[in-house]
Amino acid sequence: MTKVLEEAFAKAASLPEAEQDAVGRFLIAEIEAEAEWDEAFASSQDELACMAREALAEYDAGQTKPLDTKRDF
Repeated sequence: MTKVLEEAFAKAASLPEAEQDAVGRFLIAEIEAEAEWDEAFASSQDELACMAREALAEYDAGQTKPLDTKRDF
């Protein structure tokens, strides 16, 4: 375990029980969400590569325009 994580756990341990549970649930949710993202991206590499090739082909064909970063969406 890293020193930063040890420090975080030590600080969390000083919280009331309900807040410790909330911190624990938050950490578990974050770890699970990260795993879901990893799985989603790992299983979509072929599709992402295809989309990238299509985007590059559109750019090469002059079918794109610069992104207006100052535009309100």
